[in-house]
Amino acid sequence: MISKNWMRELASYYERMRHAYPEEKLIILFDIDGTILDMRHMMLHVLQAYDFKNGTNYFHHLKVADITVHENHVDRLLEDLHISSQEQEKIMSWYVEQRWSHIAILESHHPYRGVMEVIRWFQFQPDTYVGLNTGRPNSLREDTLRSLNKIGKEYRVQFTSEYLYMNPLEWEEKVANSKADGVEHFQKAGYRVFSVVDNEPDNLKAISKIDPKNEILLLHADTIFESKRTKIPHHSVLKGKEYDLTELITEKTIPGRVQLVWHGINDEANLRQFLASDIFWGEIDVRREPISDKLLLRHDSFEESPLQEDEEFHLVGEFLKKIKKHERGAKLDLKEGGVTIDRVLDEVESIGFNASNLWFNGNVERLQEEGFRKLSERLSSAVLQCPADFLAPLVLGAPDKAKEIFDMFSDWGINRFSLNWKTPNKREIFDQMDHWGFEVNIYNVPDLEAFLQAILLLPRSITSDFNFPKWHYYGRGSGEKLARIEYKIEVTS
Repeated sequence: MISKNWMRELASYYERMRHAYPEEKLIILFDIDGTILDMRHMMLHVLQAYDFKNGTNYFHHLKVADITVHENHVDRLLEDLHISSQEQEKIMSWYVEQRWSHIAILESHHPYRGVMEVIRWFQFQPDTYVGLNTGRPNSLREDTLRSLNKIGKEYRVQFTSEYLYMNPLEWEEKVANSKADGVEHFQKAGYRVFSVVDNEPDNLKAISKIDPKNEILLLHADTIFESKRTKIPHHSVLKGKEYDLTELITEKTIPGRVQLVWHGINDEANLRQFLASDIFWGEIDVRREPISDKLLLRHDSFEESPLQEDEEFHLVGEFLKKIKKHERGAKLDLKEGGVTIDRVLDEVESIGFNASNLWFNGNVERLQEEGFRKLSERLSSAVLQCPADFLAPLVLGAPDKAKEIFDMFSDWGINRFSLNWKTPNKREIFDQMDHWGFEVNIYNVPDLEAFLQAILLLPRSITSDFNFPKWHYYGRGSGEKLARIEYKIEVTS
């Protein structure tokens, strides 16, 4: 078995196949159980349901992490728990009867971390498709699709019957042969199968036999599997445990339709990092110093944290001139309304900033209706944004009322709403706002993985610190340490 990072190699192989076959429909095939779904959750659900039904307490303290056996070998788990042989027979009878019941499929199936994002990534690539190639019998087609689509909804992942191949035989009958047949099924349907992901070595071996030219990248999901690892065709298989987006998605492959904003450019170090990057929008925090009346770059309020004698500060106008000189866009986070808005408008107009390269963000209670209307009237082509996190409970609990408020804000001139990545149920809230047609900015993404997860939702924009060492970006939190480094983004082809 080849020892490389399987997600990185998958990305590289997909790019090569896309280049080699630009006009063809490419498809990647995923097994379901043990590859997409962590079957330990199903096992735990069914066993604890036995306790509940029979008034026993065998599995009350059992956790997913305690389960190390394949779903077909629960008897080994029961032995390890020192359950009597007589009781084991009852439990196994219950388990076999319930494991593929309608309720168990819908309620207990749980995906491995990151796999839905990987599927989402391939589903929105051009002329690229995701197929499912499972050993489950065809009688479970409806329940399988319903369960997977329930899981996939928050990730914007959808599965259809057209892309689902199931075993035409009964349970556990010639599964490896069925997997090979599944590959040929999609090939005959006009798709070029470029990769197969499966947790069972037997299945990968069967597929390798129908691929003599080794054109299919075989990926072994190294989870819990039943067949022997030695059966894997070592020359052509990569294995991995983690579906790591940061290895799959590179800087050059992120979708251009999502606007990116470099957050917290309040010092020279971060300004330098931003201007050396390929990010168009840079965000600065704007406050009016109460004594001098100057517009300063500062996150903290002067009331809570007064200006210190030795404090280094920067004028808003100085940074705006540099941003404009480098032909970038400026996002101004207005920490105050009232007079500050007038001062900011005078500043950007005196510098000669094009309104389409300006973006203003402010809380509704600070800028108020008057402030947003003033910005809209003076700079009609600018982005006007307010945080919408306070409306999150209404979006879920009283959507009609939430829509009414969003419409009112839109009437003020607000044309984008910001959603904190750490807001509970963020994906569901975003989906509703997107359905209503409102532009959404996602902010407070803490790291590269979260940034890529946010990208996959395809919001209008994302605001981030861009402290991503893997991409050689060093934003807020590291900029000061790199203040004297000659910095330049390099993108390799």
